[in-house]
Amino acid sequence: MILTVTLNTALDITYRVPELRPHTTHRVTEATERPGGKGVNVARVLAALGHDTVVTGFAGGVTGVVLRQLLAEIAAPGDGPEATRGTITDALVPIAGTTRRTIGVVDAATGDTTQLNEPGPLVTTPEWSTFMDVYGRLLREASAVALCGSLPPGVPVGTYAQLIREAHTAGVPTLLDTSGEPLRRGIAARPDLVKPNAEELAGLTGSTDPLRAARDARRRGARAVAASLGPDGMLAVTAHGAWRATPPRRLAGNPTGAGDAAVAGLLSGLVEEAPWPDRLARSVALSAAAVRAPVAGEFDRSVYDETLARVEVTEHPAAA
Repeated sequence: MILTVTLNTALDITYRVPELRPHTTHRVTEATERPGGKGVNVARVLAALGHDTVVTGFAGGVTGVVLRQLLAEIAAPGDGPEATRGTITDALVPIAGTTRRTIGVVDAATGDTTQLNEPGPLVTTPEWSTFMDVYGRLLREASAVALCGSLPPGVPVGTYAQLIREAHTAGVPTLLDTSGEPLRRGIAARPDLVKPNAEELAGLTGSTDPLRAARDARRRGARAVAASLGPDGMLAVTAHGAWRATPPRRLAGNPTGAGDAAVAGLLSGLVEEAPWPDRLARSVALSAAAVRAPVAGEFDRSVYDETLARVEVTEHPAAA
């Protein structure tokens, strides 16, 4: 199974309005709730691809209860095509604090999304100790682990580095998808793969050139770097070479879950031991298909199939 860690889970709420205008009252035409947080979204895409996943992290309060109920509904087996889905197992650790909410407001007139993210609950020392016990047990069965998203209050900034070292001790490959100081600390623990976007990579290295910045990130400790370039695709720099994957066209839609879908593509390719060009093509196609889905954690299967066949992957002439 693939383990996804979301220390700052969220109840994702999406509002759709005819037109988003400042300083006015809006009538919501559609509202949806989904279990969220980056790693939860990754697990949902992985399950749709047929992989068994386990979700861990923290959940608490009324929103935590709703999140777990919605996650159980998604994880329930279906009929027909849904029967081919992988499983999602809830291994979230209960806490006293209340799980945060994230609010996405979709402007139907433009297709743009405005995102509002709450900070998250305070995690106590005993709650963290319980999580570490759970994490250690889950690593024994994991084929890979994804460490995703922001850190809630009370969790040390070097936490991801600690979790990466624990995974390495257990012989489990790691993917790190975070930003800022948690990324800087985590990369020093030598994760197998980091998946920053161009802005996060520039913040880490000081370079706005993606290739140069990705090489710098490898020197800082990452064994491989897959840098998301937004609608322009993805660049991977590894010990075996460097590649650039470009989608056939730009798609309008909701980009909120595109990065999480890309992580799912990279993880599925990792556990299947697919060649790097195939991993990149899958990741870029899933990212594009997620833009066409109404909420994060989902993707449009027809867009995925069409885009996957047309993604262009080229090897970079410079050595990695």
